[in-house]
Amino acid sequence: MPSPQQARAQASAITSGKAGQDTEVSPTSQLRALFDRPRLSPGQRRIAQYLIEHITEAAFLSITDLADRVGVSQPSVTRFASAVGFSGYPALREKLQSIALGTFAGGAAEENRANELQAAVDAEIENLENLRRDFADADRVIEVGRQLSQSTPLTVLGLRISVSLAEYFAYAARRIHPDVRLVTLGGSVAYDALLQSREAGGTWVLAFSMPRHAHETLTAVQVARRAGLKVALITDLALGPIADEADVTFATGTGSRLVFDSYAAPGVMCAALLQAMTDADPERTQARLEEYEQVADQHQFFIRD
Repeated sequence: MPSPQQARAQASAITSGKAGQDTEVSPTSQLRALFDRPRLSPGQRRIAQYLIEHITEAAFLSITDLADRVGVSQPSVTRFASAVGFSGYPALREKLQSIALGTFAGGAAEENRANELQAAVDAEIENLENLRRDFADADRVIEVGRQLSQSTPLTVLGLRISVSLAEYFAYAARRIHPDVRLVTLGGSVAYDALLQSREAGGTWVLAFSMPRHAHETLTAVQVARRAGLKVALITDLALGPIADEADVTFATGTGSRLVFDSYAAPGVMCAALLQAMTDADPERTQARLEEYEQVADQHQFFIRD
């Protein structure tokens, strides 16, 4: 049994070891882990970025001063604190201060700020690695691509922030599919388009729902289902009210390190489904692509290299 002096020495060594382990995690990494929530709004991400970039000062600001520095309202700061898991701003500030007290090693904060964009890329690489593992069994992608190829017309739905992904998919799909209908407005405009698509013989809708998920998207998907259309959904999470309504869900992570999301993995998911559509009807694909190239050459759509 160790003597009291030996016990104190062992405790001191353990404490020192733990302290060393804690300092191995940089303040910026701790804050990223704290704020890495895909459901944060762009305004909330601005607050998070400010705290990451100015932690040694910002951790000791009042809620009024922090709101002024970021350019948001005080209630926005309170909602941000709640969104990242704290009872209010005082509890968040206490956590920030504990992190800030370990940041005074010279130069570390500046280096961490310089690596913020690299961290965003690293997060997207992780999303792509997860998608790569999902593609180890590609049967579901192949089957849904075949179903989308056979749906005439094929409706592509993307509202608000999801418009860009829907437009990309629809643009490419029109090269290989005879009737692709793009829906980028919600409400009664979406309802009309979905009902008309079903009446025209369509069987599937490909819907996109990226954070922050719009009520309009949920309602449009529900309308599509009631009309008799099946829904394939590309989104960021496999669980949630919109995913619950879909017949098939492809969950792919979005990059949430910056103020606005990035969509590397959803973009690859789009390309994979397009590939599956081309493979489902190779003769039609080849004929339509050749016809398009002839038209493109005739009207000089593209600059020649």
